[in-house]
Amino acid sequence: MEVRRIGPELAGAAAEVLAEAFDGYPWTAWTVAADRHRERLAGLFAATVSAVGLPYGEVWAALDGGRPRAVAVWLRPDRPVPEQVWGELTARDAELAGDRHPARVAAEAACAPLRSPEPAFVLATVGVCPADQGRGIGGRLLRPGLAEADRTGRPAVLETSSPANVRFYRRLGFEVTGEVTVPGGGPRVWAMRRPAPGV
Repeated sequence: MEVRRIGPELAGAAAEVLAEAFDGYPWTAWTVAADRHRERLAGLFAATVSAVGLPYGEVWAALDGGRPRAVAVWLRPDRPVPEQVWGELTARDAELAGDRHPARVAAEAACAPLRSPEPAFVLATVGVCPADQGRGIGGRLLRPGLAEADRTGRPAVLETSSPANVRFYRRLGFEVTGEVTVPGGGPRVWAMRRPAPGV
């Protein structure tokens, strides 16, 4: 598969890939309503890709025949997302989360202490189509973003609610920096950090 940055022309397809990859994921299962779940996920990821990733970060995809099969969205420390954009996304999230919106708000609040204010490359999301998982595509897809973080001398950070993902990210040089279990029966969330080179 070809790994490259993508633009707005593939935003919709990228959102669909992420929705498929996150269907059944602990965080989204807890924070997004079950009815029309895949449709809601696609809407949430469309906003992440189009309103945040493309204008302020980088969106990478593994392409097979020109169609995304895996997608990663990075946020860069040198192109901060304006507060107004975050506000608009929060309002959109409230609509798409449906009856799980209160749980989503509570989960975000529980995870807030995991987040450091240090300038870092943030892996906002990454997903591989289930049929393509286990083939090394995720690692290949993340290499360019990690290389850019190294080039600029910045750490990379992420959050995950999957124990299997913790193992995967450790192989890429990340270490757990904190964890929390979302109250009320929610998922366990790990914060992870990959240090800048030489640090």
